[in-house]
Amino acid sequence: MKTVRLKVYGIVQGVGMRPVVARHATACGVTGTVANLGPYVEIFAQGDEKKVDEFVRLIEEEPPKRAAILKIDNRTLDDAPIYGSFEIIESGKTSGEIFISPDIAVCDECLEELYDKKNRRYLHPFINCTCCGPRLTILDSLPYDRERTSMKEFPMCEKCAAEYEDPATRRYDAQPVCCNDCGPEVFILNDPENRRGRDAIVHTRKLLSEGGIVAIKGIGGFHIACNAYDEDAVRRLRELKHRPAKPFAVMMRNIESVKAQCETIPLQEEILKGHQKPIILLPRKDGSTLARSVAPGNPKLGVMLPYAPLQSLLFDYDDGIEMPDTLVMTSGNISGLPICRDDEDALREIAGFCDCILTHNRKIRIRADDSVMDFYNGKPYMVRRSRGYAPLPYMMSEDLKGSVIAYGGELKNTFCIGVNNLFYPSSYIGDLTDLRGKDVLTESVDRMETLLETKPELAVCDLHPSYNSSLAAEESGLPLERVQHHYAHILSCMAENDYHGECIGISFDGTGYGTDGTIWGGEVLKCSPSWFTRLGSIRPFLQTGGDIASKEGWRIAVSMLIDIFGSRAEEAADRLGLIRNGTFKTYKAMHDGKLNSVVSTSAGRLFDAVSAILGIKYENTFEGEASTALMFEAMRCDNHVCACDYELTGEYIETGKIVRDLVIRRLAGEDPRELAYRFHRLLGEAAAEFASANAGTVRTACLSGGCYQNTLLLDITKKALENRGFKVLIHSLIPPNDGGISIGQAFYGMNKLKDGGK
Repeated sequence: MKTVRLKVYGIVQGVGMRPVVARHATACGVTGTVANLGPYVEIFAQGDEKKVDEFVRLIEEEPPKRAAILKIDNRTLDDAPIYGSFEIIESGKTSGEIFISPDIAVCDECLEELYDKKNRRYLHPFINCTCCGPRLTILDSLPYDRERTSMKEFPMCEKCAAEYEDPATRRYDAQPVCCNDCGPEVFILNDPENRRGRDAIVHTRKLLSEGGIVAIKGIGGFHIACNAYDEDAVRRLRELKHRPAKPFAVMMRNIESVKAQCETIPLQEEILKGHQKPIILLPRKDGSTLARSVAPGNPKLGVMLPYAPLQSLLFDYDDGIEMPDTLVMTSGNISGLPICRDDEDALREIAGFCDCILTHNRKIRIRADDSVMDFYNGKPYMVRRSRGYAPLPYMMSEDLKGSVIAYGGELKNTFCIGVNNLFYPSSYIGDLTDLRGKDVLTESVDRMETLLETKPELAVCDLHPSYNSSLAAEESGLPLERVQHHYAHILSCMAENDYHGECIGISFDGTGYGTDGTIWGGEVLKCSPSWFTRLGSIRPFLQTGGDIASKEGWRIAVSMLIDIFGSRAEEAADRLGLIRNGTFKTYKAMHDGKLNSVVSTSAGRLFDAVSAILGIKYENTFEGEASTALMFEAMRCDNHVCACDYELTGEYIETGKIVRDLVIRRLAGEDPRELAYRFHRLLGEAAAEFASANAGTVRTACLSGGCYQNTLLLDITKKALENRGFKVLIHSLIPPNDGGISIGQAFYGMNKLKDGGK
């Protein structure tokens, strides 16, 4: 007789671990118990040695589909009691490492049941099992049991309870299990006709098929939807949401619909169909029939497949309504605010954007907007890490002790909690442009600290004193560390790659508060996890026009022309069509007098200025619009010959010389596409050359910041550094933009604790 105690760590909460363990025990003929203790699942297994060993092998090699086992502690016991059977026992609580499952997309087995007329869950909008359904977004506390989720408000009917208790079913111990008789209900919000259930879904489908706009409550928040083929409907949504050009995400019925409209590779198709189901940026086929205004001027579409059963029912239902196979499915929020979570949010913020609101009565505990993924070199390159991925932690190899809370930045906000060597980046919160966003951040931090059962001893935030994220950190009452924005970007890349040495960090980004009080953004830094030195930057320029200059790149272009061309600047600006409002003399007077002007090294604003100079985009209606358009034009260039007869570096990365070169060539009539590529090539090469010249003995480089969301610039810089003998670390599943800096801040904070606060 052999008895072992197993402690199984990893994503073992909410993925059907205990029922699978019980089934393996039955198959092997062993007795014992399994319990969920929060940080881990504890198993006692007893029987003949061969049977117990086989049981352990099955745990290791055949865990639940959605589990991620990180380690198993296996201990043989000499004084164990005798077990008469194998039982799932009541969950308990203990301290230790905690792993929380993200929400899991509806599985194929549940989809099959959803459309099986003989199944009692036929067309049930909340169908789920141990392999799929909401997890993080319904969770109140651990261990993960129904009474600690928002499903506690829906007592199971007799049939669901029987499945829940039966080891032979797919819903054995599945916490959100429910059916049409006992589960949540969908309904039209504030509807005079009180349409609920089937009537509500039919009404929604009819509106969408006829060109209407509908808000829909999902797993982690609201979406706003319309027919993606209907140009009038898409344009109307743009007008209502005051979103003239920013691309809308779309949801397609199935992978066949995706392949009809977009170019794909096998890995993209695998991820689209997988259990995380992010939005993936895919090249749009030339023959695509979707409305052009879905993503105007953009060669890519942000595409996802249905991940909640209610979303599948929007496409396929037994009401005879003919539905399009693609819907716009954009986040339900006001620009600059987090996604709406409950009916009150929806009525207050997005009711004016839509013809009706389809909601339901299952409460969302934590917001989880959709993840957005690009690809670089055939591999995922995250733009927004949220649903399906958060709050999966990153595990560091260094022995770190303590707990910190990092509050992230002002735009694309996420936060990150560090507990010892585990770092938990949050779901995407969004822009914190007013105090409502700050309140969402504070509430989300409090809930995640509760779930992770940790009380941070240090808060970390951005160096900028006016960020709402910094204000939230100050209000935490914890000792506070402030981390320079672009250093935090490099730290985020180091953390993702579990790199703890020194590196040269190239942080090309929008704007961030510098240690000297000026605006930084195109930086080359020498970094460790605990300190950084600014080696240099792109050549500083005068950003004239205040905050509006961040939206109107032509203003920055005019300012640069004045510095570069002096008395000839007016002629150049006029020929390039850069004076969009007012007169050249007005802007020169502001520039010369430094009125409403700041000194800046922002790479993002440099991109905006070059986009304007080349006549591609003169201003931004959303963040990154002009720079993204510049990238797209460069990628359309077939001529990659790019000779340069001047020095690209010196005291600075000589971006002034690059701009001068582009202006002269543009005025001489050269192709804007070739010049857009030339800009990327010269900037990437110059950054690599400057880094190499100032690196000393350091031969590892990290590339981060919002400008490295630009995969062309990323590729050029990476290859240029590798040609100079560097090992180059880049991002993959942590975004290079501001959505990733919180893990960098947390990385800094944990190393600060390790160093004793020094």
